[in-house]
Amino acid sequence: MVANYLRLVVFALGLLVGIQVPGFVDQYAKRVSAHHAEIVRNFAGFQDAANRYFGGSVEALIAHHAESPDAVFKDEARTIRTMYQRLTALTAEREAISGPILSQFVHVIFRPNREILGETRAEYTYAVPLNAAAIVSGVAIGAVLALLSEALWTGIVRVFRPRRRHPAAGAHPH
Repeated sequence: MVANYLRLVVFALGLLVGIQVPGFVDQYAKRVSAHHAEIVRNFAGFQDAANRYFGGSVEALIAHHAESPDAVFKDEARTIRTMYQRLTALTAEREAISGPILSQFVHVIFRPNREILGETRAEYTYAVPLNAAAIVSGVAIGAVLALLSEALWTGIVRVFRPRRRHPAAGAHPH
């Protein structure tokens, strides 16, 4: 009887955790979009210069700055390169989380931007949304945790339960 209650508690906890997953992924996606919008704004002047003087090639703009005899321009090449790498990375991250909800979950679990994941985790606000994604996620995670706890409990019982001895073949009880 206690095992049944424990299984229900595990399922309920899994349900509550699972309901949070779509909200967490949504907050992560919003942070990616915000960072992307910011870097696009900050990089706009450099992109304009690349468009005007180098046919849109940011790499050529960076090379031009790096090859300049002026130390200020050489230093600026590093800044432009760093900003361009961030823009490229955030553009790729934005594309990665723009697909179906399941691919978004998989991406955030296995290949997130660590900086943005940390920010999302630190600033996450818990909610109990009642939308299809949250309900499906909650029930699925709750069921998986309940099944895993049941399998674990069954394994523990089998290991520690005393085994009954069967009489040897041909032996007769006296």
